[in-house]
Amino acid sequence: MRERSLPASPNWYSSRCSDVSSSGLLGVGAKNVIYLIEVSAASCRVTGELVGHRDLVSGFSFCQHPEQSHICVSSSTDGSVRFWDSNNKTLIRKNAPHQSPISAVHWSPADKNLVVSGDEKGVVVCHWFHTGDTAIFFPEPRTIFCLTCSPHSWKSVAVGYKDGMIVLIDISKKGEVIHRLRGHDNEIHSLAWSPLIGEDTLYTTSEDHDATNGVSAGEESGCFLASGSKDQTVRIWSTAKGKGVMTLKLPFLKRRGSAVDPGVKERIWLNIHWPKGRATQLVSSCFSGELAMWDLAKTGKQKWSLFGTSSEGQNHSRIVFNMSSVQLQDGREILISTSMDREIKCWDMDSLSCCWTLPTLGGHVYTLSFSPVGVGCLALGVGDNLIRVWNTLSTQNQYDVRSFWQGIKSKVTALAWHPKKEGSLAFGTDDGKVGIYDVFSNKPPQISSSYHRKTVYTLAWGPPVPPLSFGAEGKQSYSLYSCAGEGIILQHEPARLNGEASDIDKLIRDTNNIQHKLSPHTDLSWKPDGKVVAIGNEDGSIDVYQAPSLLLLCSIQQHHKIINTLRWHHDHGAAPELHCLLASGSSNAIVYIHDLRSVIENPPESPAVLTEPYRRLCGHTAKITSVAWSPHHSGRLVTASYDGTAQVWDVLEEAAVSNYRGHTGYLLCVDWSPADPDVIWTGGKDFTVQEWKVSQQEFTKPPKGKKMVMMQEKKQKKKNKMASGSVGPAEPKINGEPATEGKQAEQALSEEDEEEEVRSTNSLESPAVIEVPRKSTPAAKLKDKPDLMKKKKPRSMLPLSTSMDHRPKEELLQDCLTLASVKHSSAPPAGCVPGQGDYIHLGLFHDREALHRMFEAEEESHVEAGHYDSVVYLRLWSGDLQGALQLATERGELSDHLLSIAPMAGFEVWSRTVEAFVKQLCLQEQFLKAASHLLSINKLYEAVDLLRSNKLYREAIALVKARLPADQPLLKDLYTCWAAVLEKDGHLSAAAKCYLGAGCSFDAAKVIARKNDAPSLRTAADLARISGEEVLGQTLALRCAKDLAAAQDWVGAQGVLSSQSPLLAHRLHLCVAELLAAALEDSGVLAPASCVSTHPWANLNGYNTFQDRARDIWEEEFNVCLNSAGDRSISALLEELKSVETPARSASIPLRQVLLYSSVHLTRSLLSWLLSDDRRLLTELWQAAAWIGDSGHFEVSATFCRLLFPEGDVRIFSRKHSTTLHLSEAEAEAGSLQAVVCYHRLYECWWRDSVVQNGPSFCINDEPNDQAGAAELKERCSQGLDFEPSALLSEPHAACQATQRSVRETQERLSTMVLQHSRVQDGRTDSGNQQEGSPSQTATSDVEQGSEEETFLSLSSKMSKLQQTLENIPNTIKMFPRPDVVECCLVLLHLDKSSSVSDVLRQQAKDLLQKYGTSLPVLKASRGFLT
Repeated sequence: MRERSLPASPNWYSSRCSDVSSSGLLGVGAKNVIYLIEVSAASCRVTGELVGHRDLVSGFSFCQHPEQSHICVSSSTDGSVRFWDSNNKTLIRKNAPHQSPISAVHWSPADKNLVVSGDEKGVVVCHWFHTGDTAIFFPEPRTIFCLTCSPHSWKSVAVGYKDGMIVLIDISKKGEVIHRLRGHDNEIHSLAWSPLIGEDTLYTTSEDHDATNGVSAGEESGCFLASGSKDQTVRIWSTAKGKGVMTLKLPFLKRRGSAVDPGVKERIWLNIHWPKGRATQLVSSCFSGELAMWDLAKTGKQKWSLFGTSSEGQNHSRIVFNMSSVQLQDGREILISTSMDREIKCWDMDSLSCCWTLPTLGGHVYTLSFSPVGVGCLALGVGDNLIRVWNTLSTQNQYDVRSFWQGIKSKVTALAWHPKKEGSLAFGTDDGKVGIYDVFSNKPPQISSSYHRKTVYTLAWGPPVPPLSFGAEGKQSYSLYSCAGEGIILQHEPARLNGEASDIDKLIRDTNNIQHKLSPHTDLSWKPDGKVVAIGNEDGSIDVYQAPSLLLLCSIQQHHKIINTLRWHHDHGAAPELHCLLASGSSNAIVYIHDLRSVIENPPESPAVLTEPYRRLCGHTAKITSVAWSPHHSGRLVTASYDGTAQVWDVLEEAAVSNYRGHTGYLLCVDWSPADPDVIWTGGKDFTVQEWKVSQQEFTKPPKGKKMVMMQEKKQKKKNKMASGSVGPAEPKINGEPATEGKQAEQALSEEDEEEEVRSTNSLESPAVIEVPRKSTPAAKLKDKPDLMKKKKPRSMLPLSTSMDHRPKEELLQDCLTLASVKHSSAPPAGCVPGQGDYIHLGLFHDREALHRMFEAEEESHVEAGHYDSVVYLRLWSGDLQGALQLATERGELSDHLLSIAPMAGFEVWSRTVEAFVKQLCLQEQFLKAASHLLSINKLYEAVDLLRSNKLYREAIALVKARLPADQPLLKDLYTCWAAVLEKDGHLSAAAKCYLGAGCSFDAAKVIARKNDAPSLRTAADLARISGEEVLGQTLALRCAKDLAAAQDWVGAQGVLSSQSPLLAHRLHLCVAELLAAALEDSGVLAPASCVSTHPWANLNGYNTFQDRARDIWEEEFNVCLNSAGDRSISALLEELKSVETPARSASIPLRQVLLYSSVHLTRSLLSWLLSDDRRLLTELWQAAAWIGDSGHFEVSATFCRLLFPEGDVRIFSRKHSTTLHLSEAEAEAGSLQAVVCYHRLYECWWRDSVVQNGPSFCINDEPNDQAGAAELKERCSQGLDFEPSALLSEPHAACQATQRSVRETQERLSTMVLQHSRVQDGRTDSGNQQEGSPSQTATSDVEQGSEEETFLSLSSKMSKLQQTLENIPNTIKMFPRPDVVECCLVLLHLDKSSSVSDVLRQQAKDLLQKYGTSLPVLKASRGFLT
């Protein structure tokens, strides 16, 4: 479709925004498009674009694997990653896992399916091309500037950050950081891996940060990594060792001549590239656009060679952003570089010389024009503040382009070559400047001293008109005419541009005797012979004037919208009847051709008005921006339109010849090649200039039924804004339409368009100087603004009278006569009353009475339409202030403005208005504003009630505290109410502050304690203590301490209680509990807990008994001893501890909680010991032992007894303090406690006996497991029992236990019998329906066998007798039980086989077994002892 083209400039400040495939296809990201360019060592050609991103392209990379070399990936600041097929130029897949703008992307050279991207928040994402899966990592919370994948391992990725950090991550380990490379102190611009694996290619030995040194031969396998940073250094890193091995400092080179403005401030960008197969050669950019080839293996100071030294001007003139290389099929290796100077250069890697340069464009192409003298010389006016002159017919360099920047500070919007003088080019800019360049010299341009106030739309060379008249007689001379956005045309004298330019409107008025205001001009075109000029206007009219007096010949009234372009048919080689054809294009999408031959050859006496065109060219779907006649054909025209296409027409036939659709976005300019009849050049909004052939186009007509590109772009803008939430000034508008309108609306750009021009190619941050647009004034060319710029037109206050101005022209003219008659005639027309009826609109132009009549009619109209606000303002204007306020009050439409003027009507009116406005605000839920207005009329309490009733307690309290005394009861009431609401909503801390503010400290502490966690309870306890609520503080502190103790935070628990001095007894309890838990853990019977904290004294520390260690700790840590007095006396502490209640013993309570309950009784017993109260001591000791025994933890109970009574005798309580208990004071308790101790000693003997009988491999309770230990055990067993077991053979307890067993068995039989009876009653007597193995059957099966059938009556009688027997047993036996006597007899008789048991005990055990061992299991077990 296209021949040559200049693409948009690659984006700036991106680490990898261009890449070249192995087949020689270059992809560069420019704005939101990727341009595809075929490259070779000799030439390049733009082949297409990849379009789809909504924002700037921030990264681009090809797949380097041969089978997928046509697949590429791109990233954008819109947060998306897109995969493309470069052959078909189609989108394959879109991924959007990032939540922030993406700053880097790379396709792994080591894995054909892996793509890695990173964003500005530090998130790294792996994309798997074949599956579509993604994996997200977050190695560092820093801004990513660049990243690169290792060419040797798919796992390794190097990431460079803004702060100078480089991180090596392993993506196979979920982004685990392998090394952090520190050395740079500023942004990392580029990273490159060595093309060869291993670290033995560089040979010198040390790191030197001041000079360029080499690297020692690598002893570890790895790969070198190069980095370029804003700190102006290149560093080589060893990835195996994770440290730097070489530092290269950029050389300071003398800046060469630049083709761009040197006043533009630019920053350093250090890009590096490590070519394939060149392990010791590295390419880097330098300060001013030079490229340097570094020889890493070379010694000496200068290790670099510059590219482009073979001839002047080969290097870039500005900093280089991206480099990529490729090995061509002919074996040559080339390097492609992109730069801020908007050029893409190709370099030969062997000779380091420039092969070719491709210029690019950094803005909209507003105008293009071929020189009428220098054939093939094309001038381009571009939005990047540059003029480009392209020799399109050059045979040596097909892109022979020169740039001109001097004197230009804004967009170039108009160009015009001098018709005769070669190289003289006039230009106009967006800031209203007009100048003339001599393109064949290096001189700066001549600038006209007369500036336009707005954008210059059109420039034209033509004959001078008065007041100018110069040149020798017979010698043709030219003036330069400029038309700009303010609607005027200035005539400049080329030889004296420093003189003042003349406005031709003065000549037009004088010559044609025009008194009215002329319509603003939008375009002009001189007929080639210089005799006639056509001027287009804002109202759509075209005026044709005869030179030099500018006599109006005719006015063309065919267009109804602004004229954008005019062009006369050429007069060489064409039929005479075509010389007077004028083509015009406007915003109504139709091109009109006007035949003005008759008017020009025979000028009429008075100006003619033409309303019918000669030809009408229809087909475009958007406004026309440019037209051009073919210099090679007669009657052939090309037009450019906002619909994004260029159309070639056969004018005489009104036929479409060819349609070009190669641009993205609307077209702005078009011209026909002067050398080739088949070639046309177009430029547009997509930053490109394209050359195309008419004969090679697929389409002949503009697209039918296609929506206008402008409308699509507006919708896209709206979607983008909704998606992003807001549109900032720095956000580029990718497909945006310029906001300023006119002949070429794209030329008068808005601020948003300015951003697009400059920033769209400057990616991350642009250093380009941005001209601040002048404040826009009502101009002739403002229309079709984007939706974001449009403002809603306000509703008219006088709609009836306004509507009367839109009647037919005849009626409007008659109104003028009627008004004149009313004002100047004593007899006005019959029925004419100004301000009323059909003459309502005349009330505005007559007296005040007529105006009031008009107001009344307008009010009625507004009431019918429901526009009561307008009625209010009309009454206000008429002076009826009270009526206006009353109406606004009734309608509920009072406003701040009306309220502000209400005092003019008096205090009472103002006060009533405020109250009404308050009610209105309350209905609108604007309670704060309503309360503020109540304050204005001194109604403080009403304002507080209003805030309170709407639960605005914070504001109400602030108001009361600010305006009322501190002791105001209302304040406490507000605090209390707010606290109740906060407490209900769960905001307990805030509620507590409210209670404190109200002076209710007790409630504050209670509400904090509701959270019921340790921090809240502790805070509540401290708060209560500080506030004087001592009892509450102690209660809360005790609750907190118990929770902390249950969590094993012993230090925290003691800390809570230490602030409450009356809780010393509880501190002693926690001390005993902590010591008991530690002793049991040391014994191995209690699993160690993950203690939050513990005290250093929590261990037995070599003590023989637990009670001795506890007593010493009390004295050392708590100062509690026999001599303590007052609150610390033993009796006081015991009384305090008596108040502690413990629940009923149960086997379902957790062991740690059991120990806390047991330690309460143990602490009481120790205090009783200090008081020498043996009875109390024994009772509490028994309770402590019973808690542990009843919990079912046998080993814990045995260890507990051994800690307290290591000798097995409860009488010996402490040998250290010589304490022997008097058991007579509590015989029952002492006997039961002694029985428990003996019970555990009995089983210890049994286990030792088992060790002896089963050999040394059978070991219980950590006994020795060797032969010597076994011998010792055998000797100990042969000596007999080491304790007196008589306490275990208590016959009263045996009788009680037998009775209790009989009661249980009888109860189970009765229950079974009742259950069977109920089943019989329900008809379920079949045994198949009974549940097999039910508890009742199992419980009685052994007894029922061999016994006679019992009746319910006999079992009930037996039950009564047993209960009577149980009641007769003394309470001391039932209250202080002992271990099962029958069980103890069996164990004792078993031990008699190996240990010597006295005959008395043996006989006593046998007698008890015969008497009370009646159950079948016991009978079976005792058969061997009783036979």
